[in-house]
Amino acid sequence: QVQLVESGGGLVQPGGSLRLSCAASGIIVSMYHMAWYRQPPGQQRELVARISRGGSTNYADSVKGRFTISRDNAKNTVYLQMNSLKPEDTTEYFCNVDGPYRDYWGQGTQVTVSS
Repeated sequence: QVQLVESGGGLVQPGGSLRLSCAASGIIVSMYHMAWYRQPPGQQRELVARISRGGSTNYADSVKGRFTISRDNAKNTVYLQMNSLKPEDTTEYFCNVDGPYRDYWGQGTQVTVSS
């Protein structure tokens, strides 16, 4: 019943921007902690950004000042605005929610940063 659908990934040049979307159904995003994760090649899965039920945010050190997580409660959607993108940001990004019974994950959206 709970479903997270990601979109917005693609190919962008270094220094460019992308906006990822995570459209949720079966849950109300304002009632749960929502997060974006990634796993760059050769690295462990990384928490990129999190937004709490109250709206507070946390970011990985590697993206602070460049990425912004937000939500639109009317659209029941969580966003990740990515600016000043670097080649090191290249990987698949996943939306996550700590749901009422278990964690839920989206299918992922690929981000490639290359000149």
